[in-house]
Amino acid sequence: MLQPLVLGAACAAAALLLSCGLAGWRGPEAAPPTPRVFSKAELSRYTGGAGSPGLYLAVLGQVFDVGRGRKHYGPGGSYHFFTGRDASRAFVSGDFTEPGLVDDVSGLSPIEMLSLHEWLTFYKREYIFRGKLAGTYYDANGEPTQALIDAELVTEQGRKLKTESELENKVFPPCNSEWTSGRGGRVWCSTHSGGIERNWVGVPRKLYKAGSKNYRCVCVRTDGPASNQPESAHNRGDLDNPALREYPGCQSLSDSCVVVDE
Repeated sequence: MLQPLVLGAACAAAALLLSCGLAGWRGPEAAPPTPRVFSKAELSRYTGGAGSPGLYLAVLGQVFDVGRGRKHYGPGGSYHFFTGRDASRAFVSGDFTEPGLVDDVSGLSPIEMLSLHEWLTFYKREYIFRGKLAGTYYDANGEPTQALIDAELVTEQGRKLKTESELENKVFPPCNSEWTSGRGGRVWCSTHSGGIERNWVGVPRKLYKAGSKNYRCVCVRTDGPASNQPESAHNRGDLDNPALREYPGCQSLSDSCVVVDE
């Protein structure tokens, strides 16, 4: 008597699957292909043309399938020159000639390397990772080379510089600026100059880097303690910072200055 009951239960389960639209369920989807190690010759075939096995590019030795962006990366597309190769340097140099479409990033600044890493993050997010490219950044077994380690160290320097710059911008936000042929140049401060929102306006000053003749226009607080001495009874804000210079001909506490030739 147990067998019919079991069979009936099985039929009931099947009917439930059908009623729920699950009869066509086939289990978990197949796992994506295992990432592989490409040679430069192999990758050069992945340019999306006739007979090409796909549409791939590499950034810092990581290979991505950009087929979903064919209108941009396919033959005739505005970024087609990136495909079938690792042209890491061109992502930040803007040199899209053959000599510039290379993977050599030696000599790029930390900030440029950080920008390149942001491109790498973009491809990881938007496209399919297919493997690694043997050569500059990975060996034939897909293991990192010293060149990749060096590139990552420079990128980390870029992160630190960016953090320092963001902190400096909070203390010394960039000025607003304009130039017209009739009136010349002008810089001024507001509660949102330089895209930095705050509850004070400040006055324009030239901020110099140590040992450099170059400067940038910043807005400086004029009251309260100095930023590097928050417990001080000082009440001139950051006006006494030794890296600051006033604009010639501008009133010391004016929030707007005409830029004159020096």
